[in-house]
Formats: sequence, C-alpha cells, structure tokens
Amino acid sequence: MIKVAPSILSADFGNLQRDVEEICNAGCDLVHVDVMDGHFVPNLTIGPVVVSSVAKCATKPLDIHLMVENNTFFVELFAPLKPEYISFHIEEEKHPHRLIQKIRSYGIKPAIVLNPHTPPESIEYLLEDLDMVLLMSVNPGFGGQSFIESVLPKAKKLNEMRNKLNPNCLIEVDGGVSDKNIRSLKAVGVDVVVAGSYVFKHEDKKAAIESLQV
Repeated sequence: MIKVAPSILSADFGNLQRDVEEICNAGCDLVHVDVMDGHFVPNLTIGPVVVSSVAKCATKPLDIHLMVENNTFFVELFAPLKPEYISFHIEEEKHPHRLIQKIRSYGIKPAIVLNPHTPPESIEYLLEDLDMVLLMSVNPGFGGQSFIESVLPKAKKLNEMRNKLNPNCLIEVDGGVSDKNIRSLKAVGVDVVVAGSYVFKHEDKKAAIESLQV
C-alpha cells in the first residue's frame, strides 16, 4: 500500500495544530514538512521553532524536505527534532555522500531529492546509502501546481535502479498528486506520495488520504 505524507505547506497556519492532528487522526503515514530558504527556491516557509511545535502535536513521523542552500547548516538545525527522514536536493549539494553520513549519524534516515529535470542516473553511486529518493513532480517552491507527467518514466527508471542496487530504498513523489494519478504512480513503483492541496482542501481528509493508499 502506498504511504501518504500530507504536506503542511497547504495547511491553515492559523490553525496548524488542529490541521496536523486532523491528518494524523485521519490515517496519514508521515507528516511532510517543506523547509524553504528563499534562495534555493523563490519562497520562504518555516524554521525549527514552528516545526518543533508540529513535532509535539504530530502522532506520525516527520518527513522534512530541505529546499535550501547550505544543507549542512539546515540539517544541524532540524536534526534535534528527530524526524524520520531528512531529504536534500542533489542539485545543491557538492558533497552528498558526506551529508548522507551526517544525517545518518543523528539516527535519521537520509533521502535525496531530484528536481523534475534531474535524471535518476545522477544518484546511481549514492543509491546504496539512501533510505529514500524523492522525485519532484512539480518545480519546487510552491504548492498547488500541476503534475508533470514525465515523472512517471523517471520513477520507472529509478525503480529499476533501486531494485538492483538497494531494494529497501523507498521512492517518494511530491507535487500534483491526486486520486487521478495515484494508480499510475503505483504502477511505476512509487512507495510514498506527498499530497498537500489534495488532502488539505478536501472536506473529508480521511477519505482523501484513503483514496491515495492504494
């Protein structure tokens, strides 16, 4: 069954505790946290003070997605919150293997993110050391964008690679996910989906989450 990680980027920040508790009670598998610095992407979101509050009210593990420059600084900032995963963009990191080791040294599962244009072959020699790869199916920075269809053959290629090199590594997809494309994503080997607008704008969040757990 596909795991669902609703992105709190689409939550009501005036009622963040309520929304986080609601998705956890509705059966999500992870709580996805988008950290943006206004430099790597043209948006600025939340820091460790807010995420610490999220961690206190979430009954499901955190999945922290760094969209930042200076990854090491941000890893050190968020590691004390003990998320399940910390993911960073391969496009921004000069020493990815070193950072993978650093994340794992905190007892956190390391993940790498690939932007829509970045081929899966770019992480071939890192795949054995990862717990998850996140494929962006929109351009990072803002919620509510349309799904980029080319992620499907890309996920299929990544699935073939991980089956050979690291079968335990999960494949996650983020951006424009809904009940309209979930079965196509499952068919190419996706294990986890990030869904922001689809879950948080749905009147029945439990039904929205269950529609993705196929």
